[in-house]
Amino acid sequence: MLAMVISTGLVSAARAQAIHALSAQDAIELAKKNNINIKTAMTNLYIQEQTNKEVTALALPKITGSGSTTDYFSIPITLVPGEFTGHPGTYVPIAFQQKYIASAGVSLTQTVFDGSVFVGLKARTAILDYARKGVDLSVEQISVEVYKTYYQLAVSKTQIDLQDSNVARAAKLLHDTKVMNENGFAEKLDLDKAAVQLTNLQTARNNTATNIVNGFTLLKFLIGIPSSDSIVLTTEFTEEALLGGVPMDTSYSYKNRYDYQALDLQRQLNEYDVRRYKAAYYPVLNLNGYYGKNAASNTYDVFAKSGTWFTTSYIGLSLNVPIFEGLAKDARLKKAKLTANLTTEQIENLKLNISHEVAIARNNFINAIGTMTAQKNNMQTADRVYEQTKKKFESGLSSNTDLSNAQQDLILAQANYVNALYNAVLAKIDFLKAIGRI
Repeated sequence: MLAMVISTGLVSAARAQAIHALSAQDAIELAKKNNINIKTAMTNLYIQEQTNKEVTALALPKITGSGSTTDYFSIPITLVPGEFTGHPGTYVPIAFQQKYIASAGVSLTQTVFDGSVFVGLKARTAILDYARKGVDLSVEQISVEVYKTYYQLAVSKTQIDLQDSNVARAAKLLHDTKVMNENGFAEKLDLDKAAVQLTNLQTARNNTATNIVNGFTLLKFLIGIPSSDSIVLTTEFTEEALLGGVPMDTSYSYKNRYDYQALDLQRQLNEYDVRRYKAAYYPVLNLNGYYGKNAASNTYDVFAKSGTWFTTSYIGLSLNVPIFEGLAKDARLKKAKLTANLTTEQIENLKLNISHEVAIARNNFINAIGTMTAQKNNMQTADRVYEQTKKKFESGLSSNTDLSNAQQDLILAQANYVNALYNAVLAKIDFLKAIGRI
């Protein structure tokens, strides 16, 4: 019953709300849906999609409707030379405005040519791809953490099984030593040693159980499920599976790495920036149009059927030619070129880093597999030594100290084997990440 509690990561069945039977891939899919880092990357992608729509809108026509009505409490007065009214040498006050004025119209503005806008339109796909790459990087990072946690928990079943066997052996040794002590064939010191050894093994086993429970808590956090839920691992860990699915040749492609893809997209965006700042030197041509009606009257009847409205309409082109802006555009262009050059250098440096990372990860994986195999053989040898020593002890041909030493050697060999398994799992995941296969 205790093993079932440990394997499912439960502390108390009463608090469990749901049981999730998950393969390693199931855990990854849950993380994609629930992990906050991936959600944040997805939200950033959605934000960029809306930003792209804003860029698209810069190339679309802008249509604006307007309307107004005005009631002049005091009509503006204009002084007109008296020569126009037959009173030379004087100024005559005349009101050209009427008390009530109304207007309504629609204006149109359409960009015909704006180099900066057109470059922005061309950059939209690359910008969106860059945001998607942010999602890929987040998924990769969380996938690595989920895989490592999941398979470490899978390996822990082997560790618990070995520790259970050790506890059972130690318990039997304590029982046998107690019987021998009662019959005068073993000293009280041997009995105390056996008791101490059993307690140490039980403590180690309980510590492992606690670490496993904590590991399941971490896995729940990574995949975004409540800590009160329980998990059953359905992907079994085997050494054969650990060795499979890993290309051991030295060929790999930088383009399989998401960080390389992201930096290459950043290079493209920097190039678009350079083009955008160059386009700032080009003239901007806009199409403008307007259609409207105006009415004026000294009585408030402009909206009546008898009101008279006058139409105004036009269409035209406006050309803005940049001449001098204090060298600001020149500074922005030079800064963009420097940034583009820096990104190119970063790409070359990333290639070197990937090459080193792949070489180191491959060597670590090969070494981890070799160590795992050696430690497994060593554990099997230690087990045979223990069994032979135990038979001698039961036949009176070996001392309790010899048996205790053999058991300690076996426990150490088992611990080394479990550590080798853990290291092999981590080394495989790191190698797959290095070659872009996660």
